[in-house]
Amino acid sequence: MSDLRILSLGAGVQSSTLALMIEKGEVPMVDAAIFADTMAEPKEVYDHLTWLEKQLSYPIYKVSGGDLTQDSINNAEGKGRWNFVEVPLFTKNNETGKKGLLRRQCTSNYKIRPVNKKIRELLGLQKGEKRKQGTNVQLLMGISFDEIIRMKTNQIKWIENVYPLIDKKIRRKDCQDWFAKHYDKNLPRSACIYCPYKTNTEWKALKNNFPNEWKQAVEFDKKIRTGTKTDDKVYVHKDCVPLNEADLRTNAEKGQPELFHEDFGQLDNCEGMCGV
Repeated sequence: MSDLRILSLGAGVQSSTLALMIEKGEVPMVDAAIFADTMAEPKEVYDHLTWLEKQLSYPIYKVSGGDLTQDSINNAEGKGRWNFVEVPLFTKNNETGKKGLLRRQCTSNYKIRPVNKKIRELLGLQKGEKRKQGTNVQLLMGISFDEIIRMKTNQIKWIENVYPLIDKKIRRKDCQDWFAKHYDKNLPRSACIYCPYKTNTEWKALKNNFPNEWKQAVEFDKKIRTGTKTDDKVYVHKDCVPLNEADLRTNAEKGQPELFHEDFGQLDNCEGMCGV
C-alpha cells in the first residue's frame, strides 16, 4: 500500500497513453502526474501537454531543474555551476580524431531530481526533513514492453518505480493504436530539441517540419562547441560535424546496416525518463 501514487509524465507517446488509460480506469488512479520541464522540449510537446491537462481529472504538476539550454552553454563557457556540460554530446579530439560521448547527466538533474523534489513537497516534507517511517510512494513510468531495457530501480528506497505498460505487455505501437482508437490527434515524441540521441530520421523530420526548432538546434550546436575550452570539440550529431553540415540520410539510404531501430533511437543509452 502506497501513501502516494504519482505518474512521471514525459508527455510523449507512452506516458500520454498511460495517463489516459489511468483516466479511463484501465490502470488504477494516481494522485497526480508530474512533468519535469527542461525548457527545451519541442512546441508540439508543450501544446500536447496543454491539451492533456484538459482530459485528466487529476492534476499535472509542472516542475523544472532550470533552463537546460542556457545552463549548458554557461557550463561550456566556464560561467555555470559545473565545469562540464550535462548533455551527452559527441566528442572528437582535435589532435587524434578520436571520438567519444560525454556522460549523460541532464536526465538526473533536469528530470529525476525535480520530480523527486516535488514528491517530497507533496508529502509535506521540508528541505532536509526525513520522511515519516513507513511512508512509501509508487512512481508510474511510461515505459513500454518493447523498451523493457529502460526499466530502473529508483535510487530512493521508499519510492517504487512501477511499469504498468510492461506489466500489461503493451508495446509502443499498441500505445499508438490505443490512442488512435480513442482520440483524433497525433502523439508527439518527447525529447529535447537538440537531444544527441536523435536518429537521422528524427533530425530530418525536425529540419523539414519544424524549421524554427531546427534553427534552435543548429544554434545550440554552434554555441556549445564555440564555448568549450578543451582539446575535444563537442557536437549534437553522432558524426561529429556541425549539425547544419551533417549527412541526414539513414544508414539504409546510405546502403549501410542499421545499428539500432530508427523509430526509437539509441535506447541502450536512454535512462528511461525522456522520450516517452
